[in-house]
Amino acid sequence: MPVSVGYVSREAATNLWRNRLMTVAAILTVAVSLALVGSALLLKQGASQATVQWQNKVDAIVWVNPTASPSLSASIGTELNQFPYIKSCIHRSQAYDFNEARVIEPADEFQATSQADYPSSYRCTLTDPSQASAVYQQFIGKPGIFDVKYPGQQIKTMQSVIHILQWVFLSVAVVLLLSASVLILNTIRMAIFARRREVSVMKLVGATNWFIRLPFMAEGLIQGLLGAGVAVLVVLALYWGIGLDTARTAANQGSLIAQMSLSGWEVAVTCMLVAAVGVVVGVAGSAFAVRRFLDV
Repeated sequence: MPVSVGYVSREAATNLWRNRLMTVAAILTVAVSLALVGSALLLKQGASQATVQWQNKVDAIVWVNPTASPSLSASIGTELNQFPYIKSCIHRSQAYDFNEARVIEPADEFQATSQADYPSSYRCTLTDPSQASAVYQQFIGKPGIFDVKYPGQQIKTMQSVIHILQWVFLSVAVVLLLSASVLILNTIRMAIFARRREVSVMKLVGATNWFIRLPFMAEGLIQGLLGAGVAVLVVLALYWGIGLDTARTAANQGSLIAQMSLSGWEVAVTCMLVAAVGVVVGVAGSAFAVRRFLDV
């Protein structure tokens, strides 16, 4: 028995209208489930972006002895820039560190010192903050080096928090995706169960399994697309609503939302993934749900 596109379209449209309450229930199930999945994925990407921004701000400071010669100081800078865990280093002169100390240190302590007492420094950005201790071990005690400082405890704390957040968002997305699949499958199965006699009659008059299955799969496709469309709107509302579209600037670099901001392309990929999941779950759920009613 041949299957035409016109037949599938007419049957799908007729069945959707005939069972419009079940159709609305299925669409809302897809929309709510995928909106939660998409939101979890969006927040996970935001956490990853915040991680990158935080990593770019973790520095190790190598203090050079005030009495070190310019050639020795330059050789320390060369060695630092060649170290594999260091992305780049900026040299700060004694005058710079002296003026910085003027702001940081108590007035009575600062007045007891002079510029010659302050070491120059190299402020180094790391490729991986977890390797800050390796930088410390490599350079502490070398000739010409006064001290090496890095935020060790802060790095451990931030890495633990970020690691937990990323796993929480990923786990929530996976659990919600599985829940969405089960809910959609049950909703479609209920719709098909209400028409089980119709399926039995079609089988008895010689209809093939695919002739029966395709209209249901088309229904699932439409329900998945409509539900995914609503979910995409929710994801976009979240993106704009909490300010994840905020451009990162020097003025807002301390804001967590600004650090979590995502580009339009990243959000578009998330929305396309949500739409694809809605279509796949709708079609696959329909095909699976109708299978048990094909044996007469």
